[in-house]
Amino acid sequence: MTNPETEKALIDQGIGPQTLDIKEIQALLHHRYPFLLVDRVLDYQANKYLHAIKNVCINEPYFSGHFPSNPIMPGVLVIESMAQACGLLCYKTLGITQVQGDINFFLAGLDRFRIRKPVLPGDQLDIHVELLMRKRSFWRFRCEAKVDQEITTEGDLMIAEKSDAEE
Repeated sequence: MTNPETEKALIDQGIGPQTLDIKEIQALLHHRYPFLLVDRVLDYQANKYLHAIKNVCINEPYFSGHFPSNPIMPGVLVIESMAQACGLLCYKTLGITQVQGDINFFLAGLDRFRIRKPVLPGDQLDIHVELLMRKRSFWRFRCEAKVDQEITTEGDLMIAEKSDAEE
């Protein structure tokens, strides 16, 4: 994960954050509401890291059943938001700006994941993913999700790259 000193040094050099808005995210990910779980990319550096957010609203369909009297964002959906952030970093690392359907990324594995704190309606989920390694068609990431600077969920996530030519 990039640290604040590194971010400040880059900004001081005139290298500002690279961002993605929702339209750019939708051009890369096939997910749509209610399963698009990244609202904005605040910064990324291809082949290194990506920092995104998910605004958690009470209107989300899963809150009606998880749990009606005490709504909590399901931990698996926090992990899915991290996987989507990883997919975005994969596309940006490969220089892809719009998915044509020829290359896709799929969740391939989870290691050492811990859910430390619930995510509630009104929270802003701060998602940080760092590329640890890439070997052939497998990518490994270190992921953290935070709310108000406190880690809610963390672990390592693997992504598999699949091209239509491989089918």
